[in-house]
Amino acid sequence: MNPLCADLGVGLLPWSPLARGRLAGNRDRGGQANTVRAGNDPYGEMMYDEADFDVVDVVREIAGERGVPMAQVALAWLLGRPGVTAPIVGATKTAHIDDAIAAAGLVLDDKEAERLEAPYRPHPVRGHE
Repeated sequence: MNPLCADLGVGLLPWSPLARGRLAGNRDRGGQANTVRAGNDPYGEMMYDEADFDVVDVVREIAGERGVPMAQVALAWLLGRPGVTAPIVGATKTAHIDDAIAAAGLVLDDKEAERLEAPYRPHPVRGHE
């Protein structure tokens, strides 16, 4: 749908741009939760799988190289996609808003974007029932 929306000039408002916190580092590969929500999120467990941590790992690497939080890298990548007008950010802390604002000014280079996109694998449709 994204190419069609871009062709028609329809803006995109991505839902869960941080993958329920995974792209902000709130869970690890072993299932350890780093936040209360991550530890009590059965819906999130259904939506994502182990392979998604390959993307998380690259977000973590680039964030470390840039010296910024993982959320800023993930949101900066999203904001650089054609047709994206704004992500739906579920902010519960002031720092979440600060990261979203900072991400608007963070421009990833082509190599960083390629690194982020390389491990991604499409998912089957989930969560619609």
